[in-house]
Amino acid sequence: MRALPLPLRTLVLALLISIPLFYFTLSTPQSLRNSLRIRTTTPSCLTLPRGMVRNRVERKTKSHAEAGVVDALKKSLSKSRNALQQQFNLLMTGEVDDDTIDELEEQLLMADVGISTTTVLLDPLRDAVARGETNAEILRDLLRSNMRDILEEVHEPLQAKDTKMWVVLVVGVNGAGKTTTIAKMANRFKKDGRKVMLAAADTFRAAAVDQLGVWADRIGVEMTKPRDDKCKPSTVVFDALEAARDGGYDTVLVDTAGRLQNKEGLMDELNKIYRAVKKTVPDGPHETLLVIDGTVGQNSVIQAKEFNQVAPLTGVVVTKLDGSSKGGAIFSIAQDLKLPVRLIGVGEKMEDLRDFDPESFVEALA
Repeated sequence: MRALPLPLRTLVLALLISIPLFYFTLSTPQSLRNSLRIRTTTPSCLTLPRGMVRNRVERKTKSHAEAGVVDALKKSLSKSRNALQQQFNLLMTGEVDDDTIDELEEQLLMADVGISTTTVLLDPLRDAVARGETNAEILRDLLRSNMRDILEEVHEPLQAKDTKMWVVLVVGVNGAGKTTTIAKMANRFKKDGRKVMLAAADTFRAAAVDQLGVWADRIGVEMTKPRDDKCKPSTVVFDALEAARDGGYDTVLVDTAGRLQNKEGLMDELNKIYRAVKKTVPDGPHETLLVIDGTVGQNSVIQAKEFNQVAPLTGVVVTKLDGSSKGGAIFSIAQDLKLPVRLIGVGEKMEDLRDFDPESFVEALA
């Protein structure tokens, strides 16, 4: 089987090395990007959608704010970025045919994109090849457009609702990074001028309350903790909401115990927490965010399905993307579950919790 052409192999390698290289394209000098781009005069029978042409133009201009993000990512992802640059030297060129698409399918599956999502991504390319399109650059642009469409269809940035008390329930399995994510969110919302209350409802892990308390003190926000060792998580949530209401807090972030999606007892407890919020705040929780470890791949899709049955999710936060090779699962979460990725974690610093932007994400991978 022949090697993939340069543009498609570039996309596949970026997915396989994947998210440690996040924002590579954005942080690479234009001169290098131009030198890596295939230039071809092969006639094309495929007409590009206007959106694809528009995106080409829009990506040429970067705001000062975006430049600051890129500079920060350069420092944290420099080793991964250099590794990808070395891979470019190994790539070969060629035209695209059915065998190429089959190999691309295999590589996408290896990148944890998932079977159904891979089919959605590649069917338009198969149709184009069947019509006689062999231009690798044109087909790469079509694939990138398909990837953006999947993410943008459900994309919704995380924004505080216009309500007296905005309640965010944060859930996930052990080790996904829930507590740290909550701390970063609290820091962010406080800087936005909101009055933040943390609810330490992780009564299962002995050190969890202390850990969240350290973060609360460091950030300078209030925290409600269990009354005693026998206090139930749902009671902690009720106390936190009452204290927030009495104290005029407009944002409540609820930390829950890490739980495996196949443990019925713990999942039932999560459902009780969810119902406790609704009793106190009828239109809450306004957000139920699942924190996912970016290194677990397709297992994150399984997690999302199970958690969604217990506490209906409004979005996901993907952490540890600076050390992941399985970022393709993000497309499956959007395609199969219709859940938006709200935030991404690309490092340990407070500012390393960032809004997820589909356009930049796809551009970095491609």
